Amino acid sequence: MKRIFPALLGLCLALSTTTGSPARATDATAPDTVVIVTADAITLQDFVWQKRPLVVFADSPFDPRYVEQMEGIMDNLDSLLDRDVVIITDTDPAARSAVREKLRPRGFMWVLIGKDGQVALRKPVPWDARELSQAIDRMPLRIDELREERR
Repeated sequence: MKRIFPALLGLCLALSTTTGSPARATDATAPDTVVIVTADAITLQDFVWQKRPLVVFADSPFDPRYVEQMEGIMDNLDSLLDRDVVIITDTDPAARSAVREKLRPRGFMWVLIGKDGQVALRKPVPWDARELSQAIDRMPLRIDELREERR
């Protein structure tokens, strides 16, 4: 499985960039839900007040920490999508994407950005989707969203 995952992830990313738009859910009840996108295809401003970007950086798509992080995300993707998370990947430092220029990673790193466009978390080690979901659930805007859902 660990050998297949980088190839599968690469295929998903290739498909999302060849169409010129982010990969999207096909479920009619989830209108235009962005799932995964590469950093060269977007800017962080595209998601302000719409989504919570989770940006995953590495110097190579074969970095073991990157693979572990992406496996954790893919294993529980639904829980992140329920929290309006969009996954942005950047594994090419030479491309110098606008996202990489703004967040300035060193090797592997992931950054969670709130809907307000501010950096909420920045970590140099992989977290599983459960930990990410709990961190999002503690964010003030997410707490407000949950209150509104209960009403």
